[in-house]
Amino acid sequence: MSGRTEGGAKERGFSSFAFLLLALLGVLFTLPTRAAPIDDRFQAWLQTDLWPEAKSKGISKKTFDAAFIGVKPNLKLPDLVLPGEKPTTPQKQHQAEFGPPANYFAEKIIRAVTTGGRMRESANARTLGLIEKRYGVPGEIVLAIWGRETGFGAAKMPYDAFEVLGTDAFLSTKKDFFRTEVLAALEIVERGLAPVNTMKSSWAGALGQPQFMPTSFLKHAVDFDADGRPDIWNSTPDVLASIANYLVHYGWVRGRGWGTEVTVPANVSCSLEGPDQGKKISDWVAMGIRRVDGKAFAASELKAEGFLLMPAGRSGPAFVVTPNFYVIKQYNNSDLYGLFIGHAADRIAKGDATFAGAWGAVGDLHRSDIAALQHALEAKGYDVGSADGLPGFKTRRSIGIWQSKKGKPATCFPDAGLVAQLK
Repeated sequence: MSGRTEGGAKERGFSSFAFLLLALLGVLFTLPTRAAPIDDRFQAWLQTDLWPEAKSKGISKKTFDAAFIGVKPNLKLPDLVLPGEKPTTPQKQHQAEFGPPANYFAEKIIRAVTTGGRMRESANARTLGLIEKRYGVPGEIVLAIWGRETGFGAAKMPYDAFEVLGTDAFLSTKKDFFRTEVLAALEIVERGLAPVNTMKSSWAGALGQPQFMPTSFLKHAVDFDADGRPDIWNSTPDVLASIANYLVHYGWVRGRGWGTEVTVPANVSCSLEGPDQGKKISDWVAMGIRRVDGKAFAASELKAEGFLLMPAGRSGPAFVVTPNFYVIKQYNNSDLYGLFIGHAADRIAKGDATFAGAWGAVGDLHRSDIAALQHALEAKGYDVGSADGLPGFKTRRSIGIWQSKKGKPATCFPDAGLVAQLK
């Protein structure tokens, strides 16, 4: 008995050790083998799916192979859906444009753009003058975009564009969008507009100093220095003119600004904001809206259309903006981005004056919480634009309308209390 017990103990001890060893080896080999099938699927997708379409669009095998040699899917990129998984709303915001407004307009951030803009305004005065004459876009607007996008070209692009665009075309929640972009990137190389090794991008696949997606490069990039090709990586005249050309293609109105900060009386609902609720600026004035600088609107502006913008609802500054504001938003579809560019441009041209209104403590909810609120509003029949966790103007004004119907003060911005009430 004693021998059997002792022997049995030895057997159990060996079995436990063997089990733990096998489990550890299993963990060690699971991570690379999990990635390996995705790599294999990606390579198969490149050759059997993307390559045939690229070939049909005139891309040579030499260009295609050079673009994707050694490229593997980058699983650290945001908004990917791995095989077998379902898309979900991310908890956190990946883009600063959808975070707290006070952070986005931190003085050290905006002053870097305005100070740098004034320096480059002087250095590039002749080029900017020619650009404004041709395109009608003020130099300070172009400079503000250049500064915001890449710090006037100082920001380094750490990603391989084909890795980013290929990964997103294969795995992202916007596969069709990125498929179009990766094909456009191949066209850029095929046409000799840029070699493969210069195709460095942001995490979103945007190229060069103006941060153009490849399709935007093909549509809007300009050879302003007349050297034979548009170079948004190294040529300052090409960079500046390409930004202006982009804005013109989206409808920039020559002779009008972007907008101005205003005061909005308490009896004017914040739910009146949005590009689909425009009024003559004279009508906004008749409702009691005034410029914060105390000046009257120009007579020509009073007859033109303006739009109420309250990007933080009642918890931040308010503005009357022109159609040019929404042209700026074509560059980056965020109200805060459009406002940053307009405000920075004003400061480049006129000096570093801050907003008259202060940003309240908003913008700190998780994106997933805002999405839950949006779904609840949709269930009640409200149009929030898209339940994506991003509080755009349709979400903001729907909140205001719901609050008013419930007899609550309209704030037009999501907060934790609203999320709890509407869940």
